[in-house]
Amino acid sequence: MATRILRWGLISTAHINRALIPPLRASTRNQLVAVASRTSEQAQAYAREWNIPRWFESYEAMLADPDIDVVYNSLPNSLHAEWAIKAMQAGKHVLCEKPIAVTVEQVDAMAAAAHKAGVVLAEAFMYRHHLQTLRVKELVESGAIGELRLVHGSFTYNLTRPGDVRLDPALDGGSIWDVGCYPISYARTVIGAEPVEVFGWQVIGPTGVDVTFVGQMRFTGDVIARFDSSFRMPDRAHMQVVGSKGIIDVPDPFKPEHDHKILLTRNGETQTLTIPDQMLYLGEAEDMADAILLGKAPRISLTDSRGNVAAIVALLRSAREGRPVPIR
Repeated sequence: MATRILRWGLISTAHINRALIPPLRASTRNQLVAVASRTSEQAQAYAREWNIPRWFESYEAMLADPDIDVVYNSLPNSLHAEWAIKAMQAGKHVLCEKPIAVTVEQVDAMAAAAHKAGVVLAEAFMYRHHLQTLRVKELVESGAIGELRLVHGSFTYNLTRPGDVRLDPALDGGSIWDVGCYPISYARTVIGAEPVEVFGWQVIGPTGVDVTFVGQMRFTGDVIARFDSSFRMPDRAHMQVVGSKGIIDVPDPFKPEHDHKILLTRNGETQTLTIPDQMLYLGEAEDMADAILLGKAPRISLTDSRGNVAAIVALLRSAREGRPVPIR
């Protein structure tokens, strides 16, 4: 098993695919062999454009092919659970784009399907595998900034494409599902716990999804996390972790490309920590290979993914009802 090459297929021709294609080709244990779309014309055109050897005229056709080992599910949010479960029932391992699902019940059903089929299912939060994130987590756990007090993050951009799937409520669009999920996940990761209570505010756009979301989460031990996400603000992405004795600033936490730097401030002095370069999406592909070929636990467990979904669902409920919502 350890020397086997995993054959990957792409479910859909979504824009995000182009971020995973180069890492799959750079990996010695993974190989991109196929793409599936809803029509043969679209699948064939995409395969030709990206030099993918095989194409399928439907998702079902690819899932029925025994030569596909792993599928990358990059469908719209509302279709993640349905097609991940179908893929696992067909014996495929699944890397599912974030958010892995939009309800806790969906996550539970996906986990059950993975267990029954004996396959690996993991959520594609690529930043979690990056050396920069691992270094921040290490600094917090080592006590470099003292006792944790506050985590604050933002992820915003101006979405100007009419008809974008992120604006469609039927496809579970909205800024919190699209980009707010990142600072929520980041805060939970560095804190190493689940929130016990959340409160959220949202601005609803013309299509009915949140175009701006601001939220806060309370954790045990008097630790607070705050975040904002938006489709109506300039590009902003940062995380700040505040402890009793210092501060960690991460200028580019979610998609670090080059010159990765962490700013560590203690006793009024700021130190710049440089992180080695790393292909951004390669980590999630190699993590899948480790899990499938070597039997290692995925870095992002399904329990972890379930916690992120539970927090977002509670935040949306809080925004609708105008009150704090406990998470049990």
